[in-house]
Amino acid sequence: MKERNSNISTRQKALEINLDEERYGTFVEIGAGQEVARQFFSAGAAAGTVAKTMSAYDMQISDEIYGKAGAYVSRERLEQMLGREYDLLLKRLKDSRPITTQFFSYAATVTARSFKQKNECHGWLGIETQLYPEAPPSRIILHVRMLDDDNQSQTEALGILGVNLIYGAFYYKSQPKWVIEGLLDNIGSDRLEIDLIEFSGPYYTDVDNRLMNLHLIRSWCCRGVMFDTDGASIVPSSAMRKKDILVMRGSFKPPAKLHLDMSSAAIDQLTSMGSLSERGVLNIAEITMSELTSDGEQDDASFLARVDLLVKLGFHVLISDYLRHFRLRSWIRNFTNNRIAVVMSVYDLNKIFDEAFYAGLEGGILVAMGKLFSDDTNVFVYPAKIDGELVTLDNAKVPEKVKYLLSYLVMNKFVLPIENYTEENLHISPPELATQMLQGRGEWEKALPPGIAEEIIEKHLFGCCD
Repeated sequence: MKERNSNISTRQKALEINLDEERYGTFVEIGAGQEVARQFFSAGAAAGTVAKTMSAYDMQISDEIYGKAGAYVSRERLEQMLGREYDLLLKRLKDSRPITTQFFSYAATVTARSFKQKNECHGWLGIETQLYPEAPPSRIILHVRMLDDDNQSQTEALGILGVNLIYGAFYYKSQPKWVIEGLLDNIGSDRLEIDLIEFSGPYYTDVDNRLMNLHLIRSWCCRGVMFDTDGASIVPSSAMRKKDILVMRGSFKPPAKLHLDMSSAAIDQLTSMGSLSERGVLNIAEITMSELTSDGEQDDASFLARVDLLVKLGFHVLISDYLRHFRLRSWIRNFTNNRIAVVMSVYDLNKIFDEAFYAGLEGGILVAMGKLFSDDTNVFVYPAKIDGELVTLDNAKVPEKVKYLLSYLVMNKFVLPIENYTEENLHISPPELATQMLQGRGEWEKALPPGIAEEIIEKHLFGCCD
C-alpha cells in the first residue's frame, strides 16, 4: 500500500487509476451531471477504467432500472444503484476480462442547487468494489452536504470528491482513516461537509464505523456526527428535520440519574409551553470534541463507552467540535426551523456567563447571547445542592458585570428554571462520580441509572476497577 499523499492533484489521481490495468468499472450519477466520469475522461486513458457511464434523470426510467425507492436522493436509492450496476458488470464482463481485474461500480444521487429555488443541497455517493481479484465486493458510502452557492461550483466539488473516494478505496484500502482524510483533498471543508460514512463488506469486517464517523470530525470533514438510539450512525439533517430539539451538553463520564431527570423534566416543561412540532422532540446528549480529547486517552474506548451507555438510556448522541453554545445552536438551526432548547445544570451557568469564554469574539458576550437566543431558543437551568445549599436560577451567582444581562434573559423567559426536579438527584456531581469510580466500587453506583454501573464495572470503563 502506498503512503498517503495530500498534494497529488485530482487529475493525477484520475490518470493513475486510468493507467491501472486492474481497475475497471461503471459510473452512474443522478443529479449534478456526470462530474466524476468527466474527471476520468479529462485526465486521459479513460478506456482503461470506464466500462460505462450513465445518468437516469427521469424518475420513471430510474424506477424501471433500479426499482422503487422512498426518495430519489436517499441511501436506499444509492444502494440500489450500486448493487444493480455491480451485478450487471460482473454478469457481462467477468468471463471476458483478465482474471486480475478488480471490478467496481461508483454511484451518486444528489440534489444540487436548483435553477428555480434555494433547495437543500445534499447527496449520497459510494463505491462497491473488489479489493483484490475475484474477491466478494466491499462498499463505502457517504452522505455529503454541498455548501457552495451555485450549481456549477457544487458539481465541480462533487466531481473532485468522487475521484478522491475512488482513489482512497483503491489505494488506501488497508487504512480507512486515510480514505477519510483524503476525501476533501483539493476541495476544502468550506465547500463540502461529509457527515456520515460507512465501510461494509468482507474487507471491512473489523472496521468500527462509529470510530470512522468520529474521524470525520477529526479530519475536518464536518462539525458534528450523530448516532441514533441503536448506536448507528445517522445523518444529522434527517434526524432533526422539522423537529423540536432538546440538547444536553456534558462529558457523561458516566451518565447519571441526574442527566435523565434533567432531560425528562426539560421535555415536560417544553411540552407544557405548547407550539411544538407534530414530529415530537428529539432528545440529544451532546459531547464536544474538547471533552473527548481532555481524557488524554490513546484509544477511542471512552468515546465508544459513552455512546453505548447514552443510547441505552434512550438518547440520540451528537459529537461536535463546537465549544461555545451559540455556535452549536447555529449549526442545529441549519436542520430545523422549530424550537431549540438547551438544558444545563446551574453548575454550568457560570461558564456561559464568563466573559473570558468569549475572548477573541468581536462583540464578546453580548454578541454570543444575541446569537444564542436569536429565535425560538431557550435555556433550561436545573438546580443543584452545593455545599448543602439549594442553588437555583433565582439565587445563582454570576460575575457582577453580567448579572443584569442574566436578569434580562430570565425576565424575558429566554432562560428558564426547571420547575419539576427530583430532590434526591440534586447532590449528584458528575465530576465527583468520575473521581470516585477510579477508587473501585462504592456509593457512586447508586447515582447511576439501572444497569449502567454494572456495565461500567464489568467492562472496566472510564478506568473503573482496573
